[in-house]
Amino acid sequence: MLLEDMLLDFGCTVVGPAARLSTALEMAEKESFAVAILDVNVAGEPIYPVAEIITKRGLPLVFSTGYGGAGIREPFRERPVVQKPFSQMDLKRTLIAAIKGHAD
Repeated sequence: MLLEDMLLDFGCTVVGPAARLSTALEMAEKESFAVAILDVNVAGEPIYPVAEIITKRGLPLVFSTGYGGAGIREPFRERPVVQKPFSQMDLKRTLIAAIKGHAD
């Protein structure tokens, strides 16, 4: 909920959250969004199948994890990561970098 509040403070429209991998997979395939923020584990399941769908759609994504970039599997290690716990400024900086990096 804190993440959602931060995003709303930025003026974002929030799609989600998804508490189950099956919901996240469906959302990744069907929803419209500018950038996805993916927790590495959703209810104990790795989020990488969702990241694959988002990547195939050509959309930017950010991983959220307590393990930092070292906890991200290949081929996603180059994707932006916001390490938990994160501040609102950390989140904003990471989202801007993800969107800008994707546009380049």
